[in-house]
Amino acid sequence: MACLIPAGVAQDAEGCKDSPLVGRFPGSVLTSCKEMADDKFTFTLDNGKKQDVEGEFRRIEYQFPKTASKAQVVRNMNTAIRKAGYTMVYDSGDYGDFTGHMGKTWIQIEISSSGSILETIVVETALTQDVVATAAALSSGLTASGHTVVNGIQFDTGKADVKPESAPALEEVVKLLKQDAKLKLYVVGHTDNVGALAANVDLSNRRAAAVVQMLVTKYAVAADRLQPHGDGPYSPLASNDSEDGRAVNRRVELVKQ
Repeated sequence: MACLIPAGVAQDAEGCKDSPLVGRFPGSVLTSCKEMADDKFTFTLDNGKKQDVEGEFRRIEYQFPKTASKAQVVRNMNTAIRKAGYTMVYDSGDYGDFTGHMGKTWIQIEISSSGSILETIVVETALTQDVVATAAALSSGLTASGHTVVNGIQFDTGKADVKPESAPALEEVVKLLKQDAKLKLYVVGHTDNVGALAANVDLSNRRAAAVVQMLVTKYAVAADRLQPHGDGPYSPLASNDSEDGRAVNRRVELVKQ
């Protein structure tokens, strides 16, 4: 931990406390904070890249003293992160934004000319899927519109391996298929629009194929009842301008053949 000054200032926002990763700039006041046990943030990386990280989320905002220049604050905070052992994966220089990464911990600091220091920290964790598709809901969706979203099928960012916690959702798909022996489905992968189009289409194809493979090999579904297809970012359900919208768009759907 890099400590700049001891924690605790009288003017701090009620209930807020300093980050355990890096101390505050001397004389700063902690103006707001937010903590979530399960959330996601898109970190800025070098070369215009982004990295979605899910886990324990903390956001802290300070107001640094008017007696300090932005350049002074940027230099001090940047040095503190580096001395704490973080690898700098993005550094805008004098602009004042930078991202550090160490193990499962990510921290992004944004320093503005108006005097604010915004710290966003996410510690990667194994998150739970709270809403899972049911066979009844899947059947209703197929009957009503010919397609339905399978909530609960999960992948790591940028990867096509079906995560173990997807099992409850996959089991509901198996129940659906057992209820109607004649039912055949397209398994369709969808992505958000972050990154190159060709890469997203390829990723959606590989994810759809991975789901089909899992259903066939682990759950003994007949291969001729399923056909994978990747739609990439072409069929969004929400705007990709927000993280909430992008999360909705990253999905697996079943489409009745």
